[in-house]
Amino acid sequence: MSVDGLHRYAVQVEWTGDRGTGTASYRGYGRDHVVRAEGVGELLGSADPTFRGDHDRWNPEQLLLAALSQCHLLSFLHVCVRHDVVVTGYRDEATATMRLNPDGSGEFVEAVLHPQVTVARGGPTDLDELHAEANRLCFIARSVAFPVHHEPEPVVVAG
Repeated sequence: MSVDGLHRYAVQVEWTGDRGTGTASYRGYGRDHVVRAEGVGELLGSADPTFRGDHDRWNPEQLLLAALSQCHLLSFLHVCVRHDVVVTGYRDEATATMRLNPDGSGEFVEAVLHPQVTVARGGPTDLDELHAEANRLCFIARSVAFPVHHEPEPVVVAG
């Protein structure tokens, strides 16, 4: 942690979609780009296919949902350790809804995480409360302007 209590992050985003005429027309340029950060591999990005993007690349909307799901996973595992719940498996089928507005803008209106947890010890404790605690701790969920709901699947107790 830094002296001022702040953590700083840096990424580089480089547009790679110039097809020779730049942005001379809406259909004339690609939405492809590369996301880089020091020490990790490149992430190939584009727009959602609805917005003329490449369906073989990650789009910002998927990345936002992935960040929410990852953050909840990591927060949940932390909470489980604190409550002496031993998790041996975790999978999430996260979904989100984005609304397009008449002016061409858009915004996410909700995200729903569907964690499926396997517990070896300490369960089946009330994992709903542990998910709620993890949501309160999740840096990403605390930073977005839309609700992040949780619909956990039934707990699987490892035999």
